[in-house]
Amino acid sequence: MSSNNITYKVIIAHFFNPINDKKCEFLEDYAIVAKRTTKGDYKIIDRMPKAQLSAYLSRKKNVEIIDKSGQYVIPGLYDTHFHWVQDAVCEMPKANLLHWLENYTWPYEANFKKLAFARKKAKEFTNKIANNGTIGGACYGSIHSHSVSEALKNFKGDYVLGNVQMTMNSPEYLTMGVEETIAQTEALAKQYKDKYAVTPRFAITTDPVTMAAGAKTAKKHRSFIQTHLSETENEIDFVLSIYKDIKGFEKVKTYTEIYDKVGLLTPKTIMGHGIYLSPKELKLLSEKQTMIAHCPTSNAPIKELGLGSGLFDYKRANRFKVHWALASDIGGGPFLSMLDVINSFVMQNHKRGHRDTSYTQGLYRASLAGATSMKLEQESGNFELGKKLHFVSLGSKKMSASLTTEEKLKKLIKRPNKDRALYTDLIEATYYNGNVISGR
Repeated sequence: MSSNNITYKVIIAHFFNPINDKKCEFLEDYAIVAKRTTKGDYKIIDRMPKAQLSAYLSRKKNVEIIDKSGQYVIPGLYDTHFHWVQDAVCEMPKANLLHWLENYTWPYEANFKKLAFARKKAKEFTNKIANNGTIGGACYGSIHSHSVSEALKNFKGDYVLGNVQMTMNSPEYLTMGVEETIAQTEALAKQYKDKYAVTPRFAITTDPVTMAAGAKTAKKHRSFIQTHLSETENEIDFVLSIYKDIKGFEKVKTYTEIYDKVGLLTPKTIMGHGIYLSPKELKLLSEKQTMIAHCPTSNAPIKELGLGSGLFDYKRANRFKVHWALASDIGGGPFLSMLDVINSFVMQNHKRGHRDTSYTQGLYRASLAGATSMKLEQESGNFELGKKLHFVSLGSKKMSASLTTEEKLKKLIKRPNKDRALYTDLIEATYYNGNVISGR
């Protein structure tokens, strides 16, 4: 029988069910039951101890049992900021953000001008990201329209894509005219609606007229908006030095104000990084309900294969009630694994003295908080009733029954630096909507 014709799907496993920064349920030897909807989705309708399952199933017909007994299962993961067109440059030297862009990233992105190249790379990348347990996120393409269409055609999961807008201070081979960029953005937003993200690369490379037009386009088609904000101090200085000479922006004091003036701060906007933000900027982001994608592996010290940009102060963001989620920033980040991102998030904060930063918090910020950034928290992000059946099996591991949920997560996720490239080995299978999209 075709998997798509099955009425009920039941998964048996040990489940981690993230609730918030402090709380994650551990459902030991549990069964989660999902039922097929008229749209073909599998939504969770029941949860019970495994011992109760046979009596429950005696009243059901057309059931598929996905038996992961003894294995640990987490929700499908969300990556709220990454560049699929930068996967090949993720391990290039990164002593300086702007230098790395000019010498490695931009020359590689130029290859995506060729449709055949983009198509081949999209097929390769979709398998790679599914192998890492990621089932959705907000993603940057190159300037080329087919870097959006090929990705959306191939990626398995809840992805939002945008082609980067580059109209100034960019290499000639990646620069487009203002009118051409505005027209391209309108056409893609009209076609893909809420699967599209208006994507100024950042204020250095995208002029204010283009950004303002993009903000209107996003509102019109209910598209997302994504860009970069305050990743490094020299980037901020450069942005402000440019805009003081642009009419209407002469008195702007902060990077965030520039985006506000062109209308880019909205509840569907995800700002990458946000490391160096003043209280005034955080207050503005909070008022506009604009979100931050925190990229710990990308911003990590150079010896940890990051760009050395600094560490996002999540506690301060929390005080200002700015929503944030974790992201790999692949390209800038060295590995696609959100488990690697969680581990780096915990380790870096512990080194800074934040001993209360936990794997429970990391898992929440890579699952339910990520789904919230994507406006999918009602249908994804954990194993609550009514949500779609997205999950990642992490295989089995002997653990003492006396361990707390946090200790179990730490035992599963914590890795020394030398083993970071091996996180895919931890993932036994990735399921999206009850169907396997990657498995050993």
